[in-house]
Amino acid sequence: MAERRLNRMIRQVRNWRSNEPRDELRLANGLDDAGLRQLRRVIDETIEGRGGELAARRRASAIGSAFLDLDDAGRHRFFELLADDYDHDDDEVDHAIAAVVRSSDPDSRRKAEQILRQTLLPRRERLLRRFVGIDGGLPFLIDLREELLPIRGESTSLRALDDDLRNILSTWFDVAMLRLERLDWSTPASILEKLIEYEAVHAIESWDDLRGRLGTGRRCYGYFHPAMTDEPLIFVEIALTRGISSELPLLLDHDADRIDPTLADTAIFYSISNCQAGLAGVPLGDFLIKRVVEELTNDLGNLTTFATLSPIPGFRIWLRQQLERDDLLHATEIAAIAEGDPLLALARLDELTLGPAPTSSKDLEPFRPALLRLAAHYLTVERRGSRAADPVAHFHLSNGARVERINWWANPGQAGWERGLGM
Repeated sequence: MAERRLNRMIRQVRNWRSNEPRDELRLANGLDDAGLRQLRRVIDETIEGRGGELAARRRASAIGSAFLDLDDAGRHRFFELLADDYDHDDDEVDHAIAAVVRSSDPDSRRKAEQILRQTLLPRRERLLRRFVGIDGGLPFLIDLREELLPIRGESTSLRALDDDLRNILSTWFDVAMLRLERLDWSTPASILEKLIEYEAVHAIESWDDLRGRLGTGRRCYGYFHPAMTDEPLIFVEIALTRGISSELPLLLDHDADRIDPTLADTAIFYSISNCQAGLAGVPLGDFLIKRVVEELTNDLGNLTTFATLSPIPGFRIWLRQQLERDDLLHATEIAAIAEGDPLLALARLDELTLGPAPTSSKDLEPFRPALLRLAAHYLTVERRGSRAADPVAHFHLSNGARVERINWWANPGQAGWERGLGM
């Protein structure tokens, strides 16, 4: 994704430079103090709209081009400038609040509240919204936020800047503005290539693999934005089956028999991939799944069940954190694993979860009762605050799904082992 973002940024720089004059803003890579002063001047003029809307947009493109020229240290200083110097003014907010409290009649209170709302808006928001109106501005904001996410850390001001960016992107990437498309082998190759690049759950190994995932008994849908017609925002892959599938390899085996879609009764959502890291926290996935359920229901009235076959990415890590607990295993589980020796049972479980994926599930049979029980506990009981501990479980459960069952050895191979010990 980093390479894709870099290439998109390079194309945007070339576009802005070919269309907009940049004489007014030339910055050193590291954004030194002289560059900061120059940047502040152009940002202020852009926020104020000096010279009219067209001039403000030209300045915004110049700021964007200058940002893309900066090195990592310079970009960090750029973010700190927006975060620290272009937030709202606390004193002005306090005065606006006091004016609301002092209001003696409905008209004056309404005017005071309007002033308060304006005062609460960070000055940087007016700058960021300028990008929405220029060619390539929305992808730039996505890439800008992707750059910010890894460095926001514990900085209160950088987190506030991130909140502003996320709020703007949430407005402009509302699902009402997006276009749902079914992706198949007739979809332009430039978009299909991005599916291979962006697949985040089960890697697409080749064009033949992709063709199989789009073939008989399979569906793929994605959301697109009018300003990014050749860039999927998120996509989901579905297998049409009879009954709920219990293992992933059959869904990815393109030589296996494929059911006629009109004979299927179940749609298995087996992979969903966010394509734009800068849209993290913008609720697209839950809307996509529900929208696709509607689409499939209208297209195939024979479907009665909608389910996911999802990994449990946090289970192995969580289990390893529990290995020091004396009460982790039940007596029957200890007997199966180590003939009644609790310390030896924990040692064997530790060795198992630390090692590579077994070549066969037969070696796991002594551990099966314990692992199934512990996985059920992890999914249904463990929490991170108000959230399910497992991120995939939280995503699905918070969107109305239920845990139907845990599928043993459903996701063999190293990736499946590292995520959920093959379950």
